[in-house]
Amino acid sequence: MPEMPEVEGLAQFLRERAVGRALTGVEVGAISALKTFSPAPTDLVGRAVAAVARHGKWLDLATGDDGPHLVFHLAKAGWLRWYDAVPAAMLRPGKSPIALRVRLDDDSGFDLTEAGTRKRLAVHVVTRPEEVRAIETLGIEPEELTAQKLGELLTAKNQQIKGLLRDQSVIAGIGNAYSDEILHAARMSPFALTRSFDAAATERLLEAIGAVLSAAVDEAAGKPAKELKDSKRRSMKVHGRTGEPCPVCGDIVREVSFADSSLQYCPTCQTEGKILADRRMSKLLR
Repeated sequence: MPEMPEVEGLAQFLRERAVGRALTGVEVGAISALKTFSPAPTDLVGRAVAAVARHGKWLDLATGDDGPHLVFHLAKAGWLRWYDAVPAAMLRPGKSPIALRVRLDDDSGFDLTEAGTRKRLAVHVVTRPEEVRAIETLGIEPEELTAQKLGELLTAKNQQIKGLLRDQSVIAGIGNAYSDEILHAARMSPFALTRSFDAAATERLLEAIGAVLSAAVDEAAGKPAKELKDSKRRSMKVHGRTGEPCPVCGDIVREVSFADSSLQYCPTCQTEGKILADRRMSKLLR
């Protein structure tokens, strides 16, 4: 799933190419992806893109102070495919992985695509992005965190730190991959309970959040949309690297599997050499 650094990379990519361009066509390829009916997608046509913003993992194309916004979330298997010249043929609903096609006045544009059978990509056309409930309820952006604010979030509810980092209503934009990377950088167990964090641990976590995400944003900056996924995979130290050596200590990266996801960690760096069996059985770091 694209997370904050990749979505910010996409936002930068679109700012450079779409801002100032008028939309000449918006074609829906998957009705299930469109979550709103008014304004209609056709209400975007003829309006110029005034700005491109990011809200957590959401992208927002604004068409002026009084114009509608095209807001979308790429979900687990979605992506943005850019064209310098969009195919001339009109999009046929249900015939391809393309959920939405946007055409601009210089013949460029993009598709929103989604692989697989579990369709979760979401497209909203709204007058304000806050009309999307998932945006209205987003937590703090990572770059706005302070030690005091992070401490407040950690003590608000006693839960596993992995879950807190992934909770979009607490901190916006961090998902499964970067939470693994942040906890590895901070040398913390994913199952550590948040109310066990003292001031030193809180500061260490804050530094890891800033360092990991800043490096990832820098890595994504300036890259074409088609290169962002591969760039993300290459930069991972533990996420998605089960069975490989940890680049810090050389221990083998381990995995904990869940129903529809998994996490990766280094026992030496994060759990004092102990192997986490699974979420229910582990009693580590209470």
